[in-house]
Amino acid sequence: QVQLVESGGGLVQAGGSLRLSCAASGRQFSVYAMGWFRQAPGKEREFVAAINWSGRSTTYPDSVKGRFTISRDNAKSTVYLQMNSLKPEDTGKYYCAADSVPMRTLTYGSHSSGDMYRDWGQGTQVTVSS
Repeated sequence: QVQLVESGGGLVQAGGSLRLSCAASGRQFSVYAMGWFRQAPGKEREFVAAINWSGRSTTYPDSVKGRFTISRDNAKSTVYLQMNSLKPEDTGKYYCAADSVPMRTLTYGSHSSGDMYRDWGQGTQVTVSS
């Protein structure tokens, strides 16, 4: 099991930027793909970004493509989500998650589903005001 702790959320105006961090401890971080999801009140959980174990491959939904960037530092056991040009519809609680299988090939079709991930953080709130 891996423990995940998100940080970096907050209140920002539309058009602004935030950088989320997710620090991992426990099982070997560097061999697992990582993902970011978000959930707004009354809405279903939504996929935001994923990165493969090496950091060389990433995938995003169209709603954030070109605005959000996921990255990782395996030496620090940390994954990041840089969010630029934020919109009010980006508001929600953001969660990071760790894949359940080591060194799995990253695809949008697989890693956009929460079912691929075994461990989840407690989330960090992001609020974008208009």
